[in-house]
Amino acid sequence: MTISKVKGALLALLFTVTLGAATSVQVTADAATYTTVSSKNVTKTAYHKKSTSGAIYNQAHNKRIATMKGYPNTTWYVTKQATLKHSNSKGIYFYVSNKSGSVKGWIWHGYLKKGKAPFGLKYAKNAVALDYTTGKAVWSKNANTARPIASVSKLMTLYLVLDKIDNGSGKWTDIVKTSNSGLVAMGNSASCGGFKFYSNHKYTVKELYDAALLDSSNNAAIALGQWVSGSNAKFIKKMNAQAKSWNLGKASFVSASGLENSDLKAFGYSYGKANANMVSAKDVALIARHLIKDYPRVLTDGSVGSKTVNGQLCYNYNNMLPGRKYYQASLNVDGLKTGYTPLAGYCFVGTGQKAGKHRVITVVLHDENEFTETQSLMNHAYSLGMDA
Repeated sequence: MTISKVKGALLALLFTVTLGAATSVQVTADAATYTTVSSKNVTKTAYHKKSTSGAIYNQAHNKRIATMKGYPNTTWYVTKQATLKHSNSKGIYFYVSNKSGSVKGWIWHGYLKKGKAPFGLKYAKNAVALDYTTGKAVWSKNANTARPIASVSKLMTLYLVLDKIDNGSGKWTDIVKTSNSGLVAMGNSASCGGFKFYSNHKYTVKELYDAALLDSSNNAAIALGQWVSGSNAKFIKKMNAQAKSWNLGKASFVSASGLENSDLKAFGYSYGKANANMVSAKDVALIARHLIKDYPRVLTDGSVGSKTVNGQLCYNYNNMLPGRKYYQASLNVDGLKTGYTPLAGYCFVGTGQKAGKHRVITVVLHDENEFTETQSLMNHAYSLGMDA
């Protein structure tokens, strides 16, 4: 029997428990242990998985430590080599450990290949890292595939608000109409609201801008769109026209807020035939680039952790800002926008600038680990260069 068949037979006897890449799994095998024929130290060398096949065991091979499938983007460092025997078969095995040393053990050499693991994001379905200065993508994953983007859509809405103020046809102090019953109901909704429109209050453009940017208020974004264009329908047409003028071929809007029509219908704000705004990660990054380039104040406005707006606390859920869980000082993150709906998943547009480097804009869509993966993506983008 070949060594690969022996391993296959052994694996068939294992009871497998999958806990994800972050957890080492140890399973006892009901089979005779392996014996060591010979062993030697080798120069520390980087390897990575050859495919999703293979697993790491203790030297006796009666406990499984981890699977290659569970660690898709890990670099393994080999420091020992051994010939192990099982029944009448022998094979060459490597002693490996990940960078932190939290996972280590023995694996058949044929499951690995030399070199560090290529960079990848495990959770994001679509992602991109854009060099702000050049406008070029330095890394991407399915970046040209349009998908729902939730409240990240508000970047286009806020751009058009800033554009109206910049061209002199509107002012920050303008009062925005917020009395529509649908907008009031939306603000009172547990799933679609958060920022309330009270009947005895007046709200300025600046207040609703802050509510939409920081608190991701959906009714504020829709009200602002109506202020810009006169109606919700006209504003959505303006969003699409702006995308077309920027040659964004993977951007189509039906909502000023990012809510899907399946939610907006109850409030009287559904529009068009599609259910959701459909935009690619690359086009989202380009929208963010236009916004930052034309209206850099959005970085100052968007880096505020929280703010009281017309008596209501607006909390910024960007957890990469100073003082937050995923803050990394060297990245100098100062924006930009979070988003979530069950359909779109967790979405995040991040931006920051390392000293001596170009600004980076990152987008992750449908990512259950959006801040960790954004931090990894930013650091990887800077490892590729982007010098100022």
